[in-house]
Amino acid sequence: MSVQILALVGSLRAGSHNRQLAEAAVKHAPENVEVELFEGLADVPFYNEDIDVEGSVPEAALRLRAAAGQADGFLLFSPEYNGTIPAVLKNAIDWLSRPFGASAFSGKPVAVVGTAFGQYGGVWAQDEARKAAGIAGATVLEDLKLSIPGSVTRFAETHPADDAEVVTGLTGVLKQLGSRAGSPSA
Repeated sequence: MSVQILALVGSLRAGSHNRQLAEAAVKHAPENVEVELFEGLADVPFYNEDIDVEGSVPEAALRLRAAAGQADGFLLFSPEYNGTIPAVLKNAIDWLSRPFGASAFSGKPVAVVGTAFGQYGGVWAQDEARKAAGIAGATVLEDLKLSIPGSVTRFAETHPADDAEVVTGLTGVLKQLGSRAGSPSA
């Protein structure tokens, strides 16, 4: 039985390098780890308690929660927007943190990775994503990190799935995430 990892990408841009990184995770997932790239974060409205009531929850938010409910763990891909987490990823975390006391993240392992144009590869945003996921109830795997700098030049002509160093780092994160997601203590 495979461990199910839900991938959430914090960039909506068609040519996003973080989306390409997530595609690389799907392609190079180790044995017994299945990575599902969630489609539809752009359709999830901003979190609002007024619409988060039975019978009124938007369909896109229900789909996100259903996919999260099936996941054994999460892999978040965060670029850096103005030194912090993109709104679309923070919004997904907000929806998954509710209803209070029943977070879809509760007790599940989460790793955060990403790439950005800057020299640090988006580490500030990734740290913010870890913080938000932890507050939302996730078991944040602080030791699993992959921040790839210089995305615009590094991936100008090479897809992350074809970059041996990236694949090695990503596969390492996925192996450990899969192991922790599949363990009874996770």
